[in-house]
Amino acid sequence: MAPRTLPKTDVLIIGGGWTGLTAAYELAHAGQRCVVLERGKQRHTATSFGAPEEHDELKYAHRYEHMVDVKKETLTFRHNRDQQALPMRRLGSFLPGSGLGGAGIHWNGQLWRPLPSDLEMRSHYEERYGKDFIGPDLSIQDWGVTYDELEPHLDFFERICGAAGQAGNLNGDALAGGNVFEGPRSADYPNPPMRQPISNTLFGKAAERMGLNPFPMPSANVTKAYVNPYGAQLHPCTYCGFCERFGCGYYAKADPIICVYDRIKDHENFEIRLNAQVLRIEKSEDGKTATGAIYLDENGEEVFQPADTICMNAYALWNVHLMLVSGLGKPYDPETRTGVVGRNYSYQTVAGVDAFFDDSVKTDPYMGAGALGVVIDDYNGDNFDHSDLGFVGGGYIACKQYHGRPIGYQPVPEGTPKWGAEWKRAVRENYNHHADLVVHGSSVSTPENYLDLDPTWTDAYGRPLLRMTFDFPENDRKMSDYVMQRAMEVAREMDNVTSVSGSNNAAIDSHYDIVPYQTTHNVGGAVIGTDPETSVVNRYGQMWDHHNVFVFGACLFPQNLGYNPTGPLMGLAYWTLEHMKRDYLPNPGPLMDA
Repeated sequence: MAPRTLPKTDVLIIGGGWTGLTAAYELAHAGQRCVVLERGKQRHTATSFGAPEEHDELKYAHRYEHMVDVKKETLTFRHNRDQQALPMRRLGSFLPGSGLGGAGIHWNGQLWRPLPSDLEMRSHYEERYGKDFIGPDLSIQDWGVTYDELEPHLDFFERICGAAGQAGNLNGDALAGGNVFEGPRSADYPNPPMRQPISNTLFGKAAERMGLNPFPMPSANVTKAYVNPYGAQLHPCTYCGFCERFGCGYYAKADPIICVYDRIKDHENFEIRLNAQVLRIEKSEDGKTATGAIYLDENGEEVFQPADTICMNAYALWNVHLMLVSGLGKPYDPETRTGVVGRNYSYQTVAGVDAFFDDSVKTDPYMGAGALGVVIDDYNGDNFDHSDLGFVGGGYIACKQYHGRPIGYQPVPEGTPKWGAEWKRAVRENYNHHADLVVHGSSVSTPENYLDLDPTWTDAYGRPLLRMTFDFPENDRKMSDYVMQRAMEVAREMDNVTSVSGSNNAAIDSHYDIVPYQTTHNVGGAVIGTDPETSVVNRYGQMWDHHNVFVFGACLFPQNLGYNPTGPLMGLAYWTLEHMKRDYLPNPGPLMDA
C-alpha cells in the first residue's frame, strides 16, 4: 500500500531538538513554510519537568525516561572488523534523547566554544610541528570553516541561552579570570559566572599556585533573570543538583523548549508533528535532489511529506543512519578507504580523579548544577607543546559539582570494598568531603573507526541497524593518560586533601566499553569539509550530492574536540542557516565560495 501523500512544504526538518527548532525559527521568519517531524512525544518545561516529580533519580537518571527506546531503534557495536557486531540492548555509554527538545532537555548546560586551532587541526599541527607529525593512521582534517567565521554565531547562541561566564579574550585583549586560551570574543558573556562551592574554589587556588590558569566553567545554567533575543524569559539557577538526565522546571537551564519552541510554536509558517518516526528520505529520479520523507505518523500509517528543502536535524548517529538507509551520499568503505557517509566517527575520552579532604573541608555536594565548575584549559587542544609527547589533542581539567544524589553519588577512596558494612561506612564518612575532577578530552578520527549498516540486525521498522566499529586509538590513550596525570598533580596540590585516585575510559591497557555511561558526545559520520572525497557536506552544511539537503549537528565534526559539542554544533547551525537564507533560498543550487 502506497504511503499517503501530503501537500508539499517549503522546508522539512527532521528532529525537534536544538538545531531543528532553531532551523524552524530562523527559516519560518524568513518566509519559509516549515514542518518539523519529531519521533518523540509532546512535553513542555512548564508542565513536564517540575519538582518534585522530575527529581525522581531512579526514573530519569537510571531508567532513562527521557531517552530513546532501544527496543525500537538501537545500533550494533564491535571493536574492529574481525568481530561480529551485537546490538546495544540497554542504554549505557551514551544517552540519546527522544521527545520535543531532544537531548537539549537533559544536557548539563556546559556551553563551550572551540579553540581556533580545533577547526584547522591538521593544518595547524602540520604548520607548527611539520608535515609528518600526524601519522597515516589518523584521518584528522580541517573543518573548512574558521573560528572567525563562526564567532558571531557562537556569540548569538550564547545569548539565546543566557550563558554565564567570564571572558578571557575580548576583542584580542586578555581579561583576568577568564580562559586565556580562548579565541577572541566580540562581546562578554551575557550573564556573570556561577558561584563556586568550596571544592571548586580550592581546585582553582591550587591551579594558580602551580602557574596554571583557572576560570569558571561557561554555563547555560543561568545566573540571573534574563530575556533572550527571541524574547524567552529565563530565571536564576537554584543549584538543585538535577541537571544532567533531567529537565529543568525552574526555567533556569536553557533548553530548546523555553528558548526557541515557545517563541515559534504559534507562527503561521511553523508546524510540528510529534510521534512521527521518519523511515527514509526519498530522492528524485535522477538522484540529484531529495523530494521528501516517508514517516510513520502517530497512528502507525505511512505518510509521504514532500518538500523543496530537507534539513537533517536528528542526533548525530541517527542522521548518519538515515542517510545510509536512504542512499544519500556514498557509504564509507574501510577496505578501500573511499566513500564518506559513516567516515571519521569518533567519541570522547573521559578520565576522572577523586580527591578526598579531611574533616575540616565540607563540600555540600547536594548543591550542584550541570555546569558548576572551575576549569583549566592549559592541556587542551594545542595549548601545550606536543613536540615530544607522541600524540595530538588534549582536554580540559575541571573540578565540578554536578550533584550529590543518593543513588548516583557515593564517593569512596580507592581500595574500599564494593559493598557491605565497610563500604557503607566509607560512603557515610566521605560523602561530604569529596572533590570530583574530570578530564574531558578530545578523540581523533582513524580509518578503522566508522559507521555503516549492519548486515544481520534490523530495527522495529525493518531497516538495517546502524553498526558502530570503534576502539580508542593509541593517540587518544596516550593523550588521556598524560592529561589525567596532570589532573592528579593539581588534585594533590589542593589544601587538606588526604587521598587522590584516577580512572580513565581510554586506559592504555583496555578497550572501549559501550556498557557504562561515559558521555553522549558521539561525533562524525557526516563530516563537513571542502573536498567531496573526504566530506559529506560542504562548508555550509549542504550535501555535495544533493544540494537541497542540509545537515546539522555533531555528525559534522571531522574529529572530536576536548569540549562538549553543543556550542560548536549550534555555531555551525547558525552559520548554515545564514547561508541558507541569504544565498540558497533565493537561488537554490550548490553553494560556492566567490
